[in-house]
Amino acid sequence: MLQPRTYTPEQVAQILQLSKNTVYELINKGEIIAKKLGKVYRIPQSSISFVFTGMDDDVYKAQMEDEKNLKPIAKTLREVRKSVWGKSKSF
Repeated sequence: MLQPRTYTPEQVAQILQLSKNTVYELINKGEIIAKKLGKVYRIPQSSISFVFTGMDDDVYKAQMEDEKNLKPIAKTLREVRKSVWGKSKSF
């Protein structure tokens, strides 16, 4: 059986064990990303991941990628500072 890639607000309410009104409030606040098609909303599966991550999935993935780059950046900064400070001490 295929899993749906989008959900209705009612389905999201069931999944998250929230009221339908709460789901609509979260949509209006932008905490759940939804696309309105005519008179109905469709919510992508990735949009409800905020419950587990505290943010939308794409933002979470970007943050994780940024965090992977922090160590190399810190290392480069240390090396540059060492070379700059090392030169200034030799004067």
